[in-house]
Amino acid sequence: MTSQPTLTKAGNGPEGPGGPDAGLQAGLKNRHLSMIAIGGVIGAGLFVGSSSGIATAGPGILLSYALVGTMVVLVMRMLGEMSAANPTSGSFSAHADRALGRWAGFSIGWLYWFFWVVVLAIEATAGAVILESWIPAVPQWGWALIVMVVLTATNLVSVGSYGEFEFWFAGIKVVAIGAFIVIGGLAVFGVLPGVDSDTAGLGNLTDHGGFLPNGPGAILTGILLVVFSFMGSEIATLAAGESEDPQRAITKSTNSVIWRIGVFYLGSIFVVVTLLPWDSDAIQKDGSYVAALNSLGIPNAGEIMKFIVLTSVLSCLNSGLYTASRMAFSLGQRGDAPKAFARTTSRGVPMPAIIASVVFGFVAVFFNYEFPDSVFLFLVNSSGAVALFVWLVICLSQLRMRKIIERETPEKLVVRMWLYPYLTYATIALIVFVLGYMLTDTEHDGRKTVLLSLLVAAVVVGVALVLEKVRRGKARAELQKEQDSTTV
Repeated sequence: MTSQPTLTKAGNGPEGPGGPDAGLQAGLKNRHLSMIAIGGVIGAGLFVGSSSGIATAGPGILLSYALVGTMVVLVMRMLGEMSAANPTSGSFSAHADRALGRWAGFSIGWLYWFFWVVVLAIEATAGAVILESWIPAVPQWGWALIVMVVLTATNLVSVGSYGEFEFWFAGIKVVAIGAFIVIGGLAVFGVLPGVDSDTAGLGNLTDHGGFLPNGPGAILTGILLVVFSFMGSEIATLAAGESEDPQRAITKSTNSVIWRIGVFYLGSIFVVVTLLPWDSDAIQKDGSYVAALNSLGIPNAGEIMKFIVLTSVLSCLNSGLYTASRMAFSLGQRGDAPKAFARTTSRGVPMPAIIASVVFGFVAVFFNYEFPDSVFLFLVNSSGAVALFVWLVICLSQLRMRKIIERETPEKLVVRMWLYPYLTYATIALIVFVLGYMLTDTEHDGRKTVLLSLLVAAVVVGVALVLEKVRRGKARAELQKEQDSTTV
């Protein structure tokens, strides 16, 4: 069984109140966890990337979102089952460690860390572009640096400060999406006061070439374009490890994931494709959400959406740094990363893990500005399929962990996967199918993403197996030495 992180109430470490190396502390409040869970499914990719999906699949993109959403709901149910029984900042990596072997926990933990530190660079650059458009006196690289430094400082103060920032970032996203759905929905049904849109209506779902204007195959292509915007749903299970009642927090976030995905993804995309024809030039030119707001005559729609996207970017940066550092902390505790990563300050902050994560993020930002089409493109593509790898490992871990929990601590099965093991096998088959279909996709770089991600994964797994072999060799040598000394 893997060792779990030390968790104490804020200010009470093992060396006394405020002592150094106090371990992770329960500094997240219920309202923080609730908003982290809700905001975790609303990434900047929803606002920025949905237009390409709509152009590819037409109104049928709703089916793409529904299929991926269903897959995420099932994966989160499995993760919720394991995490409620055994809350830990290592989440699925720690579960894989115990269920599949140390090599699996090592591999998926480092791949996940790699994914998020690359995301730091992507989001910092995206935020810098928006900020420079408002204040051009500061160059893009300057804004990227400022954003990274501010959010690093936030994470270094305490887990509570991370939670507070994320509470407000996520709150803005939730209010914005909610308002968009309500206003857009009223316009679609012709009951929005003061607005007489000549493009809105349910007819947009079928009047422009049908519901699937580019054929059923476009649904699968749409899946490839939207699947990665769902990454982040699992953050709540990592953050719950630093709350006062992890089991309750995980159970609540797991049970609410269905309506969160249904409302924020399917609801908002439904509004977009009913406010405007899917083939409207404005969707590709201005972006789906900006185009939808413009169709209602809302002034400064572009600037409003820029602010919302910036909030999403900052939220993603904030959570990305938190998530990467907690995974590094967990790896350090299990001996799969430098031991320094498992050290915490008197406030329960894993400072070395945060610094290491943000340093790599700064390096990736540098590559984005100096070598955008070579080194940085490789980093982005080689981390692109990690989301699917993580979900696949969660499924495989749950198959084994369910039996372990039922045998050892059945009372901790407060969250149960539906129709186990049949839905687990079905989810595995769907993830493998998506990965296989990506190998046939050359138009949207799906094949390159999978192959490069598999290459990086193979290297990490190879390192894990070598380290495991070395550890076993040392263990055998120590055992032999002990036996020899006993014989003498």
